[in-house]
Amino acid sequence: MRPFTQVDVFTDEPAPGLGNPVAVVHDAAGLDDAAMQRFARWTNLSETTFLLPPEDPSADYRLRIFTPARELPFAGHPTLGSARAWLEAGGRPRDEHVVQECGAGLVRVRRDPDVAGRLAFAAPPLVRSGPVDEDLLDRLRRGLGLAADDVVDAAWTDNGPGWVSLLLHDADAVLAVRPDWSALDGLDVGLVGPHPDGGPATVEVRAFAMASVAAEDPVTGSLNAGLAQWLQAAGRVPAAYTASQGTALGRRGRVHVQRVGEDVWVGGGTVVGVSGRALV
Repeated sequence: MRPFTQVDVFTDEPAPGLGNPVAVVHDAAGLDDAAMQRFARWTNLSETTFLLPPEDPSADYRLRIFTPARELPFAGHPTLGSARAWLEAGGRPRDEHVVQECGAGLVRVRRDPDVAGRLAFAAPPLVRSGPVDEDLLDRLRRGLGLAADDVVDAAWTDNGPGWVSLLLHDADAVLAVRPDWSALDGLDVGLVGPHPDGGPATVEVRAFAMASVAAEDPVTGSLNAGLAQWLQAAGRVPAAYTASQGTALGRRGRVHVQRVGEDVWVGGGTVVGVSGRALV
């Protein structure tokens, strides 16, 4: 039996089902790849993570991240939820920030001094960026039921999971999309559109994680990180803004983005929902 925590991420509200949950297995040394994948398949959450001793001396812990189908080098809400679980279990960072070692390298996580439980990670660099070729763009439009003039812009926003993203005219257009799942098979697709001034957030985001679990993801840190790097560079969003995600699924996810110098910090609330022990 190993310590186990389930954390709801990108919500400050202590009610279940408002953010995006991640399952965290502590003290995971000794588990092989097959055991980790089997447990992740059993939890059936979008991601399950495993806390391990670091291999890099500058890291506080090492994290492995699994969907029910595959391992990821990096993912956002598992990073924040796992950091919260590690801190909750008595973890103490070596320095100002928590430093996570994962497949994407070292990721810094900072605590918000003003809001208890709110954490943010420094977005890792994109491994693929730039325009989307016309054949893929046509496939995306067909799979999402969009006309050519519905799409304002498109770009690769991939920091590990494989995101390709479309900017639509507004948040209502994002929420109106009804994807053809089979047409998007094998792709991880992000949508973003601006809310009007005074709306619930600056932008509305949706994520279709077809390469991993063939479903819509409630609230997605990695996608929001890639979107921020793309949209801020293009001057389409301010240096600090809030994204709403999960609305189409009945969630109230909020992602807080802030650029400080060269860093893009992507954060939100973390609420511990389950704590105990698990047979892995």
